[in-house]
Amino acid sequence: MAGRRLVRPLTRLTEAAAHTGGFPVVAVDRRDEIGHLAAALNDLDARRIAVERRRREMVGDVAHELRTPLTNIRSWLEAAQDGLALIDRTLVDLLLEEAVLLQRVIDDLRDLAAADAGDLRLHMVACDMHEVLEQVAASHRGTAAHAGVTLSLPDGPPAYVVADPDRLRQIIGNLVSNAIRHTPPGGVVTLRPVPHGAEVADTGTGIAPEDLPRVFDRFWRADASRSRTTGGSGLGLAIARKLAQAHAGDLRVSSTPGAGAVFTLTLPPTDSGRRMLVAPSEHPTSHRGRKKQAP
Repeated sequence: MAGRRLVRPLTRLTEAAAHTGGFPVVAVDRRDEIGHLAAALNDLDARRIAVERRRREMVGDVAHELRTPLTNIRSWLEAAQDGLALIDRTLVDLLLEEAVLLQRVIDDLRDLAAADAGDLRLHMVACDMHEVLEQVAASHRGTAAHAGVTLSLPDGPPAYVVADPDRLRQIIGNLVSNAIRHTPPGGVVTLRPVPHGAEVADTGTGIAPEDLPRVFDRFWRADASRSRTTGGSGLGLAIARKLAQAHAGDLRVSSTPGAGAVFTLTLPPTDSGRRMLVAPSEHPTSHRGRKKQAP
């Protein structure tokens, strides 16, 4: 009798574990170790259901993002095959643009998959955050000018951090691209170093308080009516935060609706020894006053 009384709750838990899918999986009516195990089983099944839901949403979002450029490419190629469209420079440029958008989504998904699996390879060296911001600003000035947005980078002394320069530019670049898209003509996007990191601030539309927790979700856009071309793939901010976390740092956002948003990248503090892992004159992002070396 004692054996049956001891085994009965374990048998219930075993049967519940074999038929998960409802919630709660098993009633928690005890305060002993068996009760704690039942609560843990309920929590595990709830998390499994949440992960499965996110996986399905991810698959659906990926299919949606890939379908649009593939449909456009196929439609134009079929039209050209049927003689309804001329294969001229305009058509080739259009197909190339769709292919680039498709490649961008695939590259973003690859970066996210690598970050999720912990397979991101970072080449950590000492780099000047101010110079990284200058490079990102220079590469986005054309897009900003086309949108009527001013990029501002206040002068300042070097601010060294230990990071992967390429990934650092990717993080800041994603933040700047997002800021430009959400800033109306005449607005300003400001890049500035902060202690152990950087800030990207804009004078755009801002983010509603209820939307702030979802800003870094994959494929999420504050305005669902924004198209893939004007609103991006919805992966840029998710990738930026994953890359920040891969550096053992973080990416945060603060915003006031109608007054813009501020994204703050924070990297781990470094002592003076680690800060000089690579001398500034030898750093890959430092091009001032020297000729670029052949690989």
